[in-house]
Parts: sequence; C-alpha cells; structure tokens
Amino acid sequence: MNIINNKTGWIEVICGSMFSGKTEELIRRVHRAEYARQRIQVFKPKIDNRYEEEHIVSHSKMKTPSQIVETSEEIDDQVKYDTEVVAIDEIQFLDDGIINVCTKLADSGKRVILAGLDQDYTGKPFGPMPQLLAIAEYVHKLSAICVKCGNPASRTQRLTKNTETVVVGTTDIYEARCRNCHEVL
Repeated sequence: MNIINNKTGWIEVICGSMFSGKTEELIRRVHRAEYARQRIQVFKPKIDNRYEEEHIVSHSKMKTPSQIVETSEEIDDQVKYDTEVVAIDEIQFLDDGIINVCTKLADSGKRVILAGLDQDYTGKPFGPMPQLLAIAEYVHKLSAICVKCGNPASRTQRLTKNTETVVVGTTDIYEARCRNCHEVL
C-alpha cells in the first residue's frame, strides 16, 4: 500500500469594497495560522503606505508585520521553502504576474491567502482580481454598509475628481456604496 504524504496547497481570496473588512479577515486568518504554529510570510505592495510601512493595517487598526514588495517577482523570490502560509494584502495593486506566482505557490503545497478590491472606483474588475477569483479554491466576498442608505455596499465611491485607476486613500477619498447609490463621476 502506498501512502501519499503530499501537502495540498490552495488559494483563498477575500474580496469586496473598501471598508468591508478584507484586511481584518486576512489578519484574522494569519493569526489563526500563527496559533497553529504554521510558518507564515505576509506581503503588501509598496504603494499601500496609508498606515504603517512594515505592517498591514486594517481601518480599525488591527495589524500584523509584513514584507514590502513592488512586483510579483519579488514575492516569488522572497518566499522561503519551508513557508506554509503566504498572505498578500491589497493584491489588486500587483502586476498580472501575481496570478502565476500564486498558482506556483499553491501547486507547491502552500496555503495562499489574498485580500483585495474586486472592483475599482468605476465598478469595473480591478487588476489581476478576475483571474485570481477564477482560479481560487475559496472566495469570500465581503460587503460594507452603504453610507447613503444603509444597504449592503459592494462598491467603492471615489469622492474626488481624480480619474487615475489607482489613488491610495481612506475615508478622505472613498466611501462604501451600494449598487443604487454608487455614482461613476
């Protein structure tokens, strides 16, 4: 009888609008893996400089240490052989190469936890998220509360006239909105 002891990896995606609790959920999952004494590496894109440089930080100030990267290739280079869990926040800010990196990590037996916006401020799919959602074994879509009507909010309303796709900010620039209250400026 042959017993196969291969570890099976997988990809988990936590997505939703701003203020829906994506980073909190990522941190919660990281802390649970820490309690289980798993070897973990956490990454975030350099562009996300809203709170602290060397931590991922939720809007409610939950935080965990992270490594800063500019490209998906840096994650591929920095993940250690014995790492069991790889967590990446603000995944929408990384290049499309992250799709292959996440696939490679999961194929090598690692649990890959990703958090990010699934839609940009116009309501369109954001960066590599559509492909990551398609290849993930687990998808957890969170909603916020619409600041206008109180319904579940799946959209991010930009409050400025800036039309660049990526503008990093918090409540000074963005609000959570439902489908009906969301306006494309």
